Amino acid sequence: MINPDLNQLQPYPFERLAQLFKGTAPPSSKSPLALSIGEPKHATPGLIVEAVISHLHGLATYPTTRGTAAFRETIAAWLTGRFHLPAGAVDPERHILPVNGTREALFAIAQCTIDPSKAPLVVMPNPFYQIYEGAALLAGAQPYYVNCTAENHFIPDYRAVPQQVWQRCQLLYLCSPGNPTGAILDLETLTELIELAQRFDFIIAADECYSEIYFDENALPPGLLQAAAQSGLNDFHRCLVFHSLSKRSNAPGLRSGFVAGDSQLIGQFLRYRTYHGCAMPPPTQAASIAAWNDEHHVVENRHRYREKFAAVLDVLGSALPLSPPMAGFYLWPETPIPDTDFARRLYQQENVLVLPGRFLAREANGANPGEQRIRLALVAPLDECVEAAWRIRNFINAI
Repeated sequence: MINPDLNQLQPYPFERLAQLFKGTAPPSSKSPLALSIGEPKHATPGLIVEAVISHLHGLATYPTTRGTAAFRETIAAWLTGRFHLPAGAVDPERHILPVNGTREALFAIAQCTIDPSKAPLVVMPNPFYQIYEGAALLAGAQPYYVNCTAENHFIPDYRAVPQQVWQRCQLLYLCSPGNPTGAILDLETLTELIELAQRFDFIIAADECYSEIYFDENALPPGLLQAAAQSGLNDFHRCLVFHSLSKRSNAPGLRSGFVAGDSQLIGQFLRYRTYHGCAMPPPTQAASIAAWNDEHHVVENRHRYREKFAAVLDVLGSALPLSPPMAGFYLWPETPIPDTDFARRLYQQENVLVLPGRFLAREANGANPGEQRIRLALVAPLDECVEAAWRIRNFINAI
C-alpha cells in the first residue's frame, strides 16, 4: 500500500520538458545552453567554503533540530536589519528554526499545519513553485490557484477570491519576489493578507527566497514580517517567512535556509521536525552564519545579474515583448507561437533550453496564465546568456 494522494501529483516541470524533447535532437554544431533551470551558477563565496572546511570537526556530534544559539542570533539580527523590525521583535529562542533549504520546509509546513478533516484549501499563486501544490495534495488539501496575469502586473488578485474560499483556506503560500514573474507584493497587499489571515484563521507561508536579488538598491522588496510589525501584530501571529542561501549566496548545494515568525507555529514545527529528523549539520550552520553576516558578496551578486539582464535585453528587446523584472533572475516573455512549440523548436534548431510557461501553471478560471510564455533563467555566465539571447533572436527571426 502507498499513500493514494501520491497519484494526484503531476510530473515536475523538468520531467515534462524531457518528454517534450523526446525524439528530437539539437544540432551537434551548437553547444548546449540552458536557461531552463533556476540554479545559480555564480561561484559560491570563499567565506562559505572556508567555514565548511574549518568546521568539519562538527561532524563528530549530532546537531539539534533548533540549531545553535549563534545561528539563530545571526538570523534574528539579519531579519531585524534587513526588514526594519523593532529591536528585540525577533527572539532567537522562539521565532527561528534552521531548515535544510526552503524547498523541504515549504513542503513540510503543510504536513505540519493542515487538518485534512475540514475540506481544506491551500491558496497559491498561479504560476507557482510546484512544491506548494504537492505539499497541499499530500497534506490532504486541495490547491486553489490565483492567476498572475499581465493585466494585474503579475500580482495575484486576492480581492477577487470568494469569501467561501477564505473560509476553507488553512494555508496561503506567497512568493514575493515571484517565480517566474519577478513581481513584488507591496506592504499594502501584505497587510491586507495578514488581516484576512486573522479574520479567517489561516496561516501565511511567505516564500521570500528571491528577496535579495533586486535591481534598485533604494527599493528593497518588503517582507511579511515587516508588514506584520508595521501592523502592530504581536508575535507575528499566523505569519511565517522562508529564506534561503541558495539564491542570495550562490550556495544551492549547501541546503541552508531558515523559517521565522509566529512562535506558536515555530514551536509546533520544531516538534514536527524533531520527529522528521532534519537537523542542519554543524558545518552547514557555521557556513550559514558566515554567509548571513556578510553583505558584500550579495551586492556583487546583484551587480552581476544586472549586467546580464542589461545585455540580454539589449539583444532580445526588439524580438520579444520584454521588460526587466523587479527582482529575481527570470525573464517571463510572451511567445509568438505556443510556448511548448517555441521551446521544442528552439531546442531543435539552436540547442537552447527554456521552460514552457504552461509547465509552471495550471488552468484556473478558464485560463492557464503560463500559456504563450516561457521562463528564461539568467543564471549562466554572462557570455552564455548573451549567446543564448542571440540564438533566440535568430530563431524568432526565422519563424
